[in-house]
Amino acid sequence: MNALKWLWGYVKKYRLSILFTLLLTAVFIVCAFVIPVVLGRIVDDVIYGGNTGLLFFYSILLLASVGVKELVIYARQITVENFTQNVIRAIRNKLYGKLQELDCSYFDKTRKGDIMSRLTMDTDAIRVLLSSTLPGLIDQVFFIVIGVGIMYEASPLLTILLISTSPFIAFFAYFLAKYIKHDFIAMRESNSKLNTVVAENISGNRVVKAYAKEEYEIEKFEKCNEDYKDSFMAHIKTWIKYAPTMLFFVNLTYFIFIVVGGKLVIDKAITIGQFTIFNGCLWCITSPMSSVGNIINQFQQFNASSLKIRQLEDEQSKIENRNVKKRDTGISGKIQFKNVTFSYDGDRVLKNVNFTVNPGETLAIIGPTGSGKSTVINLINRFYDPTHGTVYIDDVNIKNIDLKTLRKNVASAMQDVFLFSDTVKNNIAYGAPNATYEDVERVAKAANAHDFIEKMSDGYDTMVGERGVGLSGGQRQRISLARALLKNPSILILDDTTSALDMETEYNIQENLKETLKTKIIIAHRISSVKNADLILVLNHGNLIEWGTHDELIALGGYYKGVFDHQFGDFNSAPSYHISHPAKIGVGNKGGEANGN
Repeated sequence: MNALKWLWGYVKKYRLSILFTLLLTAVFIVCAFVIPVVLGRIVDDVIYGGNTGLLFFYSILLLASVGVKELVIYARQITVENFTQNVIRAIRNKLYGKLQELDCSYFDKTRKGDIMSRLTMDTDAIRVLLSSTLPGLIDQVFFIVIGVGIMYEASPLLTILLISTSPFIAFFAYFLAKYIKHDFIAMRESNSKLNTVVAENISGNRVVKAYAKEEYEIEKFEKCNEDYKDSFMAHIKTWIKYAPTMLFFVNLTYFIFIVVGGKLVIDKAITIGQFTIFNGCLWCITSPMSSVGNIINQFQQFNASSLKIRQLEDEQSKIENRNVKKRDTGISGKIQFKNVTFSYDGDRVLKNVNFTVNPGETLAIIGPTGSGKSTVINLINRFYDPTHGTVYIDDVNIKNIDLKTLRKNVASAMQDVFLFSDTVKNNIAYGAPNATYEDVERVAKAANAHDFIEKMSDGYDTMVGERGVGLSGGQRQRISLARALLKNPSILILDDTTSALDMETEYNIQENLKETLKTKIIIAHRISSVKNADLILVLNHGNLIEWGTHDELIALGGYYKGVFDHQFGDFNSAPSYHISHPAKIGVGNKGGEANGN
């Protein structure tokens, strides 16, 4: 009942459509019963009664009933499908809107196949319920009530005998509904896993081919496919356990009708016409009896699907607006971390980090892979909140800044570049859809992307494949950088944006970015990418071990200096560094402060 109550929340706005559907259903039911009743009267009044004058009237009545019935079926189906699709559209829109609200942690823990199933397979189960199951159930109720009334008037004894099988069918239907619900939940879970494997394989097809793992992926798919088959067969076994017994009692109803009804005709307790009416109305009992299994099947599919959908609707984002103090007033770009620690699933990623960057300055964060560099960026974007400590933007706790205000003023060119299946121009203008062609071209030049874009088949109107397929890593990075620049943010984040570029191209971009009077945060492995920054943070295993300008860090003669001497700046190629505690140094710097300075 909770599932139906939830569904009513979407359906109730279409009350007029529902009332019109019920009106059409009433007309349909009347026409459906006119046919067997008229056939019975033709047998008694015309064939056996000899009143041939009524034949024309009865024929017209039959023809009119059939015609009206077909027109009503058409009109009802159009009405039902129309409001059903509106309901499904509303559910999908709400689910998609919910996905936009949820924070990164939800997508970290939820399989892509699960999310896709909510929007496709589960919503389709609701469509089937609204467009087929519920209208059919209403029809069956009317058929039983009116049909039993008509038959009871002709012969109470035969009617009672015919419906005497109903309790047995209801008994087995109860157990079918009880056990089949679990089968559908298991099938939904298996289907989600199957969708996840397919989605991941499609997205990562180049990796699969590069490592010649086609056979491995086929085996993985076959395992999930086998699991889905097993869950489906478990459902079939449950169905077979109860459905044939229910069908036996349906067929028993026909047997009772033939034997008892025939005896009553022979004994002249009912006429041949009444027997004909019984025969025409018998489906009013047997059809609901036969379809009860399918109705239960569809209801349990709906229950399983609605449960998954409601779970998604009830998900709450951990990142939300609370006690907003700064909204739509812009951001100057001052960033401050105070005693920030961040843990993910119990593992500490950042440990007691402190630093300050003033508006217009450049902050560089360097360190080996896994040192916590990208986590700093995630906290500034407020994709996650610190486990301990506070992040301040313009001296305001980031939790008190409106999320849209924050993210409109922060632009990120991420390490993992994502490009949409759209034109190059639209990818660059994603954050500023009203930008002119000249604006797009200007930022493309600043990102050193204009020249290679102009050489593409359709220039800026060239379609980009999914996730940027067809472009080199460096080209994707430059388009991502152009997209970030066009947003004209107060804080510009470059997360290893030039890692796939040659030194000359990187240098040209750095020169172009000098004209950007925004707070810039550069994440890199190469010292050449960051040595001109106002403040350089050196991270290792989540610890802020050194900080200062390039010259100050070289003079310090610590970890940074060791990397610089070893290979001029690749932290992934640096000698191993074991941390006992964060470094305690007192180097001043012109670009802000870090860890207590």
